[in-house]
Amino acid sequence: MSVPKIRAALETALAAMSPPLATAWENTAYTPTAGAPYQRVSMIFAEPVNTEYGRGFQQGGMFVVSLCWPQGAGMADITVRVELLRSTFYRGAAFTADGLTTTVARTPLILAAILEGDRYVMPVQVPFLATITS
Repeated sequence: MSVPKIRAALETALAAMSPPLATAWENTAYTPTAGAPYQRVSMIFAEPVNTEYGRGFQQGGMFVVSLCWPQGAGMADITVRVELLRSTFYRGAAFTADGLTTTVARTPLILAAILEGDRYVMPVQVPFLATITS
């Protein structure tokens, strides 16, 4: 049951950031407020790495936080949020849920922004790694 623990650790850390930002959690109903920014969360799990025979393995992946800002709002506020994400999910930061620690493997990557409807969307990928021992 490592996947729910990894998700809980990273999502809890995101929810604890200050100032808070409305969040569209993966596979949950969410209706954006017109003219207000929000963030959208998704997870990408990589192929597990088996370093030895047995039940243990390393699970890596990407925790993706897509910042969704109103078009035409400029770059100042979204850039501040990107920096807050990077300072929260810095390389080596560790977050624990139900006894499993998930570590940020590398500095978060800022991807090219895209336009979606009335939103300017900038994805930020947080590479993570968790070692599962049983």
